[in-house]
Amino acid sequence: QVQVEESGGGSVQAGGSLRLSCVARGSSRYCMGWFRQAPGKEREGVALLGTSGNIRYADSVKGRFSISIDNAENTLHLEMNSLKPEDTAMYYCSALNLLYSSQCTFQNLGTMKGTHWGQGTQVTVSS
Repeated sequence: QVQVEESGGGSVQAGGSLRLSCVARGSSRYCMGWFRQAPGKEREGVALLGTSGNIRYADSVKGRFSISIDNAENTLHLEMNSLKPEDTAMYYCSALNLLYSSQCTFQNLGTMKGTHWGQGTQVTVSS
């Protein structure tokens, strides 16, 4: 049984930074990523990291967010810099066991039945 748990959300002013962390207990070599959902909007992929080190970012966060993993701790991190009010959302961590790293995409990670999700952590950016 895989358990996913996020931490690190909070409230910051525009231009500030936050670091989100995600522990996926019971998993190894999973496709992992971050999604977010703002009130009244659909969930969207933010960043993901495949087992071969392949990384993808949403266009809206490129150059500002950075995803990484501490393999020793099996902890996924999301460094968020130059935060904007439009980054305000509930952020969710997800993990999915895939046969090939190339299958690690926002669509697969966000929709496949085998995806494990955390409870979410709130990020609020004020102007």
